[in-house]
Amino acid sequence: MTVVSVRKIWDGAPHCAFTDLARFKGRWFCVFRESEAHAGSLGKVRVLESADGTKWKSAARIDEPDVDLRDPKLSLTPGGRLMLLMGGTTREGRRPRVVFSDDGRLWTPPRQILGDGDWLWRVTWFRSHAYGVSYRIHGPRRWSVALYESSDGIEYRRICRLGVPGKPNEATVRFLPGGKGIALVRREGGDGAAWIGQSSPPYSKWKWHSSGMRVGGPNFLVGPGDLMWAACRHYAGGHSEESTVISRMDGTALLPSLTLPSGGDCGYPGMAWYHGLLWVSYYSSHEGKASIYLAKVRQA
Repeated sequence: MTVVSVRKIWDGAPHCAFTDLARFKGRWFCVFRESEAHAGSLGKVRVLESADGTKWKSAARIDEPDVDLRDPKLSLTPGGRLMLLMGGTTREGRRPRVVFSDDGRLWTPPRQILGDGDWLWRVTWFRSHAYGVSYRIHGPRRWSVALYESSDGIEYRRICRLGVPGKPNEATVRFLPGGKGIALVRREGGDGAAWIGQSSPPYSKWKWHSSGMRVGGPNFLVGPGDLMWAACRHYAGGHSEESTVISRMDGTALLPSLTLPSGGDCGYPGMAWYHGLLWVSYYSSHEGKASIYLAKVRQA
């Protein structure tokens, strides 16, 4: 992989972080959390739009009174709407939210989904259904993840609990053209290495391998030639050596290929293939405060 370009596209709040990226109706949309700090303050979700990926402007700002909104994730529904999934945290607990838009500017009011304590981190639409992994923290030592499926992005059915040990949490699920499901799951316990899972329909049984790499904000896409590329926060030597890394991914491992300009508090990328390039949104504090960046990368 080689970098074609990298530019900062937003720094309008003290802390801008946790991005996602999508192309919708001929325009680019980038979402992220704006707040005073990484944690401990209420967050709102900023939506940016661009016609060319170079000039960006604010399209919307989504908030909910006394709720910390974070980890916004975009997807395109089969009905042609833009769907935005978010985690919502209050003093009482947490629960996912979802909003929809026909143009990326006007959004429906936030609607709570799943149950108290769930964190549905990202969904992927495949064959008219949304699939995603929700994680729950039951106590200091017991965390669990489960796969869910929905036909409308609002009502969800649990398919199975995923047998991933070691405090599993953030996860992305994608699908190969033939229908095989692939999952990349972050882990906080054990050796800390993310796990990669594979499953065939109906996705109730999974085979797991350690990726050999500790990550945060795991994301990946299936690219040209059915090759999989992942982008994540990478902990090379602990929290003091964090960076945003693009890796070649197969069914059993992550193989680092490219480090984007980044450092400190960083990562949580959005990804999209467009005209032969991999577009990656991410945040980083290597130039001072946490800001939003957009990179264009060419597959070798």
